[in-house]
Amino acid sequence: MYRFLLSRQWVILTLVALLLIPALVWLGFWQLDRHEQRVARNDLISASLAAPPVPMAELSPVDGAIDPEDRYRPVTATGAYDTEHEVVVRQRTDADGAVGYHVLTPLVREDGTGVVVNRGWIPAGDDLTTMPEVPEPPTGEVTVTGRLMADESSGTTGIRERSGLPEGMVMMINSAERADATGLPTLGGYLELTATSPAPADAGAQPEMLPEPDHAGIGAHFAYALQWWLFAAGVPVGWVLLLRREVQDRRRAEAAPAPAPAGTPAGDEGPGP
Repeated sequence: MYRFLLSRQWVILTLVALLLIPALVWLGFWQLDRHEQRVARNDLISASLAAPPVPMAELSPVDGAIDPEDRYRPVTATGAYDTEHEVVVRQRTDADGAVGYHVLTPLVREDGTGVVVNRGWIPAGDDLTTMPEVPEPPTGEVTVTGRLMADESSGTTGIRERSGLPEGMVMMINSAERADATGLPTLGGYLELTATSPAPADAGAQPEMLPEPDHAGIGAHFAYALQWWLFAAGVPVGWVLLLRREVQDRRRAEAAPAPAPAGTPAGDEGPGP
């Protein structure tokens, strides 16, 4: 009765099922890992934002990378803005999804080191091949407060560098690139501006400050993990159901009466006694 399992159709079906089960289990663990990463990120952001501000130089080495555990920490820096080396970062969106630019202005500290300050978001103009009109930063010495952020790269953002960009435009925020452009030793990472002291007189005309990163939602990764595992459990169940139906179909076929020979009239059971 079960010799049909050795047929080509059933061998292929069984192999596909055996391959699907570990693949679906792996996808479930992959989604679970993403869930755990999101939870860890939310915990890091919450703890960092609740920490008191410290001078950025305490957490950020010159021409080096910041500790990933220090991301989002409130930091301060004092100096004067260098508008000559100001650039904008292309293809950045605001809270409503509108496309524009982030404004990067170096802040030169008293010791001659630079700090990359992301002053916020401005909308894109009609001509994406020319520099947009950027609000002037405060003049003189200021103290800026903001979130400490890690340098961006293609590996961490998925953004690709592009050649031939209009002058004054970049694709990513990277302190090493800004150090090369300004010629100044620069603290690693960058400061995402949240406050300026003294406050600029034209505060309403300044770039739109960026909102705090989301650290409440955890996404649907855990639900997706359960979904993949349910699919994995459903594969052997489906295989068994197909097997039972095949067996039942074969048994019914064997139990059915044999068809009458061709040419035999209906009701003719052959010669009588």
